[in-house]
Amino acid sequence: MRLTVARIGRAHGLKGEVSVELRTDIPEDRLVPGEVFDTEPAAAGPLTVARVRVQANRWYVQFAEIADRDAAEAARGVELTIDGEESDEEDAWYVHQLVGLAAVRPDGAAVGEVVDLVTMPAQDLLVVKQPGGHRAMIPFVEEFVPEVDIDAGRVVVTPPYGLLAGEEPEVTGETSA
Repeated sequence: MRLTVARIGRAHGLKGEVSVELRTDIPEDRLVPGEVFDTEPAAAGPLTVARVRVQANRWYVQFAEIADRDAAEAARGVELTIDGEESDEEDAWYVHQLVGLAAVRPDGAAVGEVVDLVTMPAQDLLVVKQPGGHRAMIPFVEEFVPEVDIDAGRVVVTPPYGLLAGEEPEVTGETSA
């Protein structure tokens, strides 16, 4: 199985260094000089890590095959992949396991489809594409995503009011004076 370790972000500087969006919990073990990654799309690689640095919790990588800013810009969005096994951790999923799952309310009402998982400093965000095209970013915490059922092909979501397009505020019938 192919697992994504990171996605190449913006070019940084003139010599081909790029920022990377991490998709691994152990970047210090994966992103090391000399490591060779297959890529998605395959035509963009393989890529060999030449240098790595971390600045303000942001990871920057220089690849041997990317020599200048133009090449770095062209590599934006390329995914660095490895062969991997399924996780044996409870309540741990790979992005590829989540993408494509139906997002539903606890009563089964359809909300949309999971299209990505974005890693943020505070918590991950589950990106759900709603039928009208709106992309909702739901904090991937138990309070808002109480159930992930890979076998059933769904996640149950209970996002706070305002995260989903088309939500109408509840009207209680009370008026204030």
